[in-house]
Amino acid sequence: MPAPTSRSVLLASAVLVLGGVLPSLALAQAVHQHGMHQSAPSPSTAAFQAANAKMHKDMDIAYSGDADVDFVHGMIAHHQGAIDMAKVELSYGKDPQIRKLAEDVIAAQEKEISDMRAWLAARGK
Repeated sequence: MPAPTSRSVLLASAVLVLGGVLPSLALAQAVHQHGMHQSAPSPSTAAFQAANAKMHKDMDIAYSGDADVDFVHGMIAHHQGAIDMAKVELSYGKDPQIRKLAEDVIAAQEKEISDMRAWLAARGK
């Protein structure tokens, strides 16, 4: 069997994406047309959604072709997302064990971001 071409991989990816997106759009349209509106999310849900959206936007990096550099750039955004989510937990969460976990996540991820930025700076990236 021949190796897939970039065109066939792109086509397969588009089918998978559209296969997930189109049914969701159709459902959203049906809900809107029938007057079934969802209530606004809770403040914590809205904060988690915003943190998640920001993380995914920031992870959409310009790839350099250098796997090491691309990994580090993507991970900085990913780790910042974890920090942002942990801050939401500290703002809204009540469980002492999970609040402590959020504090630990912030400390660990901030250190790793610092280490990754230093690694990039040492390489002029």
